[in-house]
Amino acid sequence: MRRSPLPLPLLASAAAVLALAVPASAVPAVPTDKPQVLSRWTRSDAASQDAWLAARAHRADWAAYGFDWSTDYCTSSPDNPFGFPFKEACARHDFGYRNYRAAGAFQANKSRLDDAFHADLQRVCARYTGGRRASCEGTAWTYYQAVRAFGASAEPVPAQPPAP
Repeated sequence: MRRSPLPLPLLASAAAVLALAVPASAVPAVPTDKPQVLSRWTRSDAASQDAWLAARAHRADWAAYGFDWSTDYCTSSPDNPFGFPFKEACARHDFGYRNYRAAGAFQANKSRLDDAFHADLQRVCARYTGGRRASCEGTAWTYYQAVRAFGASAEPVPAQPPAP
């Protein structure tokens, strides 16, 4: 016995039901508090830095947020100039730049991110005394001025068309 094909409206209804039956876990939602978490981890205070360091050590716990944890540390500058350990401060600064850019809120937060970077560097320098501390603070100031002046811009520079 030959089966008759299902009517088109019935096929469309079945497809719609199957599409709705896809489990919600197949398309993970980013937690709604992502902007607040990002803000909390990119402030100038030591508690913010400590919270970011703890989260960075346990990145898998924050996977649902889709944060960009990549870093090139201090870019083309030394990560530990004159023995001063600036690497973690540079990593947190990269985190702020990359994630605020992805959120479309980089320009509105750049100055605050640069200030937090300077505060992180100053906390490194606070470990030293005398001339060593003064040297560290001078180096920190130079790094801070560099990111203020040359830190990534919010708008990509459009490619120039080739000359005719």
